[in-house]
Amino acid sequence: MTHTNGTVRGGATTPLFEIENLHVSVEGREILRGVDLTICPGEVHALMGRNGSGKSTLANALMGHPKYVVTQGAVRLDGEAILGLRPDERAKRGLFLAFQNPIAIPGVGTGNFLRAAVKAVRGSETINAVQFRKELTERMQALQMDSAFATRALNEGFSGGEKKRAEMLQLAMLKPRLAMLDEPDSGLDIDAVRIVSEGINAVHQQQPETGVLLITHYQRILNYVRPDTVHVMVKGRIVESGGGELVQELEASGYAPILRRLGIEEEEEAPAHGR
Repeated sequence: MTHTNGTVRGGATTPLFEIENLHVSVEGREILRGVDLTICPGEVHALMGRNGSGKSTLANALMGHPKYVVTQGAVRLDGEAILGLRPDERAKRGLFLAFQNPIAIPGVGTGNFLRAAVKAVRGSETINAVQFRKELTERMQALQMDSAFATRALNEGFSGGEKKRAEMLQLAMLKPRLAMLDEPDSGLDIDAVRIVSEGINAVHQQQPETGVLLITHYQRILNYVRPDTVHVMVKGRIVESGGGELVQELEASGYAPILRRLGIEEEEEAPAHGR
């Protein structure tokens, strides 16, 4: 865990992931206005903020979505600059993004999709068909997923909870260095939030060096996935960082007291590009 003295899980001090003065525009409109963030191995960071604050823009830009144009700044994974890499190259380096609204891919079985993804991302790690099926079965059981799930077309006809569990299954199988989870609790009931959270925690226990950037609106998932550091994003910048007490403050009083304390003018939530 990160404590006030700056120590981290396992005593690691070398940054795993670094974002420096990141500016991002969408269709000519600047959304991110200088984001700085450092995640060390094994740390869980929660990024909170209203709609329109720039949270999902950050995740998409970091993964290399062409719609999100980086105009300034640097991003490094394990010390390597990644902004010049294609999305697939970033994935091979160990960057993973769980989508807020996963798309369906008709005709492509979930199991076949995962086998292709594992082969592409974990190429240097030999894994045969028997090993793959064994690992897939174990991961699905941990996420309370029926074995028939692997034969269904990816996300086609899936409920909201099934889609999010499918994302967590990808996370478990791909074993990334840094996992970005874009509102994995969005649209889920309490039971589904708990199951998805257990999946995140299980992956983190199996891969203790993996860093996690968890993007969320609500406290409830943070009752299950305990962050080392909590950040508040407003108008494309991280304006406040702290520990669990910051989550409690947001849950009790909302964002208004923080904005007033920092002298930031409030604005209405904007569901457009700046999510």
